[in-house]
Amino acid sequence: MSKEAAKTAYGPTLLIAIEQFFPSEQRIVEDDIAYRVLSPIARAFVQLMRPTWARNFLIHLSETGQFPGMWGGMLCRKRYIDDTLAESASDVDAVVNLGAGLDTRAYRPGFPTGMPMWEVDLPEVIEQKRAGLLRAMGSLPPNVRLVSIDFDHENVREVLQTHGYSTESRTFFILEGVTQYVTEKGLQATFDFLARVASGSQLVFTYVRKDFIDGRDIMHGWEKAHKKYVGGGIWLQGLEPQGLAGFLASYGWRLAEDLGYEELTERYIKPTGRKFATTTVERIALAEKL
Repeated sequence: MSKEAAKTAYGPTLLIAIEQFFPSEQRIVEDDIAYRVLSPIARAFVQLMRPTWARNFLIHLSETGQFPGMWGGMLCRKRYIDDTLAESASDVDAVVNLGAGLDTRAYRPGFPTGMPMWEVDLPEVIEQKRAGLLRAMGSLPPNVRLVSIDFDHENVREVLQTHGYSTESRTFFILEGVTQYVTEKGLQATFDFLARVASGSQLVFTYVRKDFIDGRDIMHGWEKAHKKYVGGGIWLQGLEPQGLAGFLASYGWRLAEDLGYEELTERYIKPTGRKFATTTVERIALAEKL
């Protein structure tokens, strides 16, 4: 797994913390924990974004920078995961977040009470998260386990089992912002593990389009991002929307939904009256284990 992935842990949580300054009717994600798990320096930066003009200026910089459409896309993908988990909570026994970063979903009031949760990521990210959670909450909830792993060099199933996870549990799996960072071997190993989980499990995951990774279609002003992240060897893998159902079927999963950010924008952003750019570079999918 690209070690650069560890450097991206703070970004999404910083964004969610800033989102809380918007009025409730304009807020896309509700999260009163995100700010508290950030480092003191990160929290100081978030406070600078309290004025409306400062937030709007930062978002404008994002929309005109390397990743136009990613700010709104990241908010939407987190909201989609929140909504999908809430809808599925009565049908699963556990949640496993593969590549959890500093995500705070398991610590919000809306998370299913007592649901066993395994949060998995690189060792350095897990240590950052542990420190942030202790800073924010004083202790870890008894239903949550933090698990260190390198997806490219360790067996996901074996590592999770040593932390009490059973593949016989119907599980809601989250794989957000991960697939582009792993090697082909790491991606295959992760889905080999997912091929052996309980029937009825669900998987929500994001992916970068393969034609972007391959340089066949550098879309929507992401030329600089392609040069830095793909050319720099940070983003390693992409998937084809046209072949996604077949890819999942080869591991025993049925594709239930595959959405682009323009569709998520219609669902989550348009009702707020806010305006964001969109991009077709990244998508989000939902699948069910057969």
